[in-house]
Amino acid sequence: MPLLGDASHQEMIDCLQKITTKINKPSVIILISAHWEENIPTITSGLSPNLIYDYYGFPEESYNIKYPCIGKPLLAKQIQKVLVNAGIEAKLDEHRGFDHGVFVPLIIMFPEADIPCVQLSLVKSLSASEHLNIGKALRSLDVENLLVIGSGFTFHNMKAFFASETIEANAMNEAFESWLIKTCSSVEISESERAQRLINWENAPSARYCHPREEHLLPLHVCYGFAQAPCSEYFELSVLNKKTSMYRWAAES
Repeated sequence: MPLLGDASHQEMIDCLQKITTKINKPSVIILISAHWEENIPTITSGLSPNLIYDYYGFPEESYNIKYPCIGKPLLAKQIQKVLVNAGIEAKLDEHRGFDHGVFVPLIIMFPEADIPCVQLSLVKSLSASEHLNIGKALRSLDVENLLVIGSGFTFHNMKAFFASETIEANAMNEAFESWLIKTCSSVEISESERAQRLINWENAPSARYCHPREEHLLPLHVCYGFAQAPCSEYFELSVLNKKTSMYRWAAES
């Protein structure tokens, strides 16, 4: 929808483009998308991944989108190695392409498609602690100017997106957003407490209203596991008339 000019996604486009002005151009990107789950962490290892149009009912042009960035097989092997060294079984997938959780944000952020990218799957367990540990393991990577992107959504109740707005629904949306912003940004929260809050995210206000299924939240857990610090900056925005947020961790954090 953001690539097709949908007005309710304009703030998402503006925010992603704003973030690119705050960072150096990366040499390579690791992207964790909410749209790929495997039994164990799986890494794309092909040199020229195709695009996976994993959606239906959209105009024809949405199935002709191109994003010809290359993969990075060497980095994929490095990711597998650091995960295995951390006691996390992982595998490579030479044939898997990039789903829309990858190519939509990358087209907006880096339209030249000149940065190699590797996609890392979620794990079907949907365990919050497991995804934090995946992020922690990635900290062992020795890659200069690496950008790690968690591509998900801080609000992902599909029925609510298309239901009539109510005061109660808006209050539940806002309550979870406030909790998540505090959790990710507060310098008064220790890292052990921050991790526990994210692991026990279901205890947050209106957590299951905002995430009936947590796959769109877990990319954030991987990013926090990698950063191990309060975010450097957060962005509040509206998408499809719901409050949502984005988080940036800078290398110096």
